[in-house]
Amino acid sequence: MRNRKNSPSPKSNRRRAARAPWLSAVALRRIGWSAAALALLLLALGTLRALLDQPIERVIVTGRLQHVSPLDVEHLVRAHLDGAGLVSVDLDDISRGLSLLPWVDQASVQRSWPRGLTVEIVEQSAVARWDGTGLLNARGELFLSTAAFLPPELPELNGPAGSQQEVTANYLMMQGRLTEVGLRLTSLTLDARGSWSFTLDDGVIVRLGRQQMSERFQRFMVAAAKLVRTRATDIAYIDMRYGNGFAVGWKGAHAAPRDGAHADG
Repeated sequence: MRNRKNSPSPKSNRRRAARAPWLSAVALRRIGWSAAALALLLLALGTLRALLDQPIERVIVTGRLQHVSPLDVEHLVRAHLDGAGLVSVDLDDISRGLSLLPWVDQASVQRSWPRGLTVEIVEQSAVARWDGTGLLNARGELFLSTAAFLPPELPELNGPAGSQQEVTANYLMMQGRLTEVGLRLTSLTLDARGSWSFTLDDGVIVRLGRQQMSERFQRFMVAAAKLVRTRATDIAYIDMRYGNGFAVGWKGAHAAPRDGAHADG
């Protein structure tokens, strides 16, 4: 038997068919109004952007500057603007360009309303000279390969190409330990054979060799540093390339081994 209660009547089907076009028209009108509202919003945002995208008239340079010229910074910023306004300007692009200037370690650029940019510069801090021509920072980065002026008070570091970070890290470690006992390192060299040596400010050369450099330096600090402090004027070099001790090269005399029988290289 057919369930007449659940079966739609022909009359109700005709009513739904009559309402369908009206519902479609309402839906279309709603979509139309939404599209219009979105278009108005986009137009308003575009207008606001155009109003805010004012020409950049001022470039303010901040930071403790000794080697970087504020005028050079401003010239580079304006060269990167390329007609951009305060909203459309690419701040990251300007920062990358500024980081390529000599002596610039970090550069940040911010908008300064209504029509300016603020540039903050952090200069490089040189900790050592490199191979007689360049300057290194504490990260071992050669930020100037041919410096016009090399501060004479900085230590001289030397090594094969690409060894800057290793040499700088060892210099910082050694200098920190030497300072504790009243000594100061003026040069550190890693030669092409992988042999280490350093010179103290009193002219004494310390040879560490190629093997167990850290252990030999530690042995120098324990066994030989005191001798250098008390007899520096008489000593030409200290040779730590001995298995159980070290050799002293006295000025005007031959080397005299101390507690060591042979050099290991």
